Amino acid sequence: MDLFIKLSQFLLSLSLLIILHELGHFIPAKLFKTRVEKFYLFFDVKYSLIKKKIGETEYGIGWLPLGGYVKISGMIDESMDKEQMALPPQPWEFRSKPAYQRLIIMLGGVTVNFILAFIIYIGMAFAYGDTYIANADLKDGLLIDNQVMQNAGFKTGDKILAVDGTKIIKFDNDINMKIIMAKEVLIERNGIEQSIKMPNDFVDQLSKIEKTPIVGIRMPFAIGAVSEESPNKALQAKDLVLSLNGQKTKYIDEAKLILENNKGKTIPAIVLRNQKEESITVKVSKEGTLGVNLGGISMESLEKLGYYKVSKQDFSFMESIPVGITKGKDQLVGYGKQLKMIFNPETKAYKQVGGFKAIFDIFPSTWSWEVFWSITALLSIMLGVMNLLPIPALDGGHVMFLLYEIISGKKPSDKFLENAQMVGFVLLITLLLFANGNDIYKAIIGK
Repeated sequence: MDLFIKLSQFLLSLSLLIILHELGHFIPAKLFKTRVEKFYLFFDVKYSLIKKKIGETEYGIGWLPLGGYVKISGMIDESMDKEQMALPPQPWEFRSKPAYQRLIIMLGGVTVNFILAFIIYIGMAFAYGDTYIANADLKDGLLIDNQVMQNAGFKTGDKILAVDGTKIIKFDNDINMKIIMAKEVLIERNGIEQSIKMPNDFVDQLSKIEKTPIVGIRMPFAIGAVSEESPNKALQAKDLVLSLNGQKTKYIDEAKLILENNKGKTIPAIVLRNQKEESITVKVSKEGTLGVNLGGISMESLEKLGYYKVSKQDFSFMESIPVGITKGKDQLVGYGKQLKMIFNPETKAYKQVGGFKAIFDIFPSTWSWEVFWSITALLSIMLGVMNLLPIPALDGGHVMFLLYEIISGKKPSDKFLENAQMVGFVLLITLLLFANGNDIYKAIIGK
């Protein structure tokens, strides 16, 4: 069932992005009276799952879910229809249209991708608002349980003040990505500010350890369940451990340190049970554990216990517009930084480039419309940016040649465009094999 939910979200998101991207080409082509021969979701190599011709256009669904396409008459594209290109240009063909119209047709897909992302972020701001913990309210700093972060010089209890000179106002889901892409992080430790320079190969180092959050909020020691083998039957599910061996344990990281220092001993403890403090004794194992499973605790409960103040900001529709635009802009800039890291050999971030499995793994195994739309918006930005790369066979390659034509007044020959298309196609296949090969390699080595 979990796999079905992930697959459903993956295919729905991918289909939505492909159809809207291709509509971005289709609509201006029709407006400029350019013939569109095919409009396909997925590729119809050899045969189609579904197809129907309406007017001059064949609409269909292919069997190979690696993208989609519109086949525009008189355009040198992935179809490499040389027979058509050998005939005299016709008024309804792409090649017969003015350069500015061809440019608008080619930019249509990525334009829709970017507009879609901004619309989703505006809608999410209106529907869900903004839930966060103010950075200033993290009085005791953050949990730094990630080994790579610790190696870089961070410690639990550090307060993140700024990332690359930008002050951190809110603690939310974006902070981990900000740190991953950072060059320098300003922290406060024991009341003293200091800067930590991030290693160039930070992303590569992260890939070599078990996945743990870059930073997280410090949580109390809440008991989820007591195992049958546990010698500590005095503990109960939902207990909150407040003290061990006479030392306060506001957070679980503090409790772990006390247990580590008292291996094999029987020590006093104080727990909060049914809103009352209870004094008990517990036996610490030789491994420094109590034989219990940790329990989850809601943000609402944490707020009632005085740990954190959770802020929720709702927006009217008009207020959601600038909020969504800012969110989209930040994501667009952030993805640009990620690409820059990937193309910088020093970061070794290229090793983490993933293909379809990597995208599939982003989706959760439980259905959440908020998460679904958030991922879809990000993928839409990614699709738009990737298609703008000046690689022949991508929209960006066509745009590059059209801009050259508009500026110079000279149109590249069909033969040149055919050769460029072939080079671009080979390059794209190489990138596709590399990305999906990375997925396979990670699956084999378990990283």
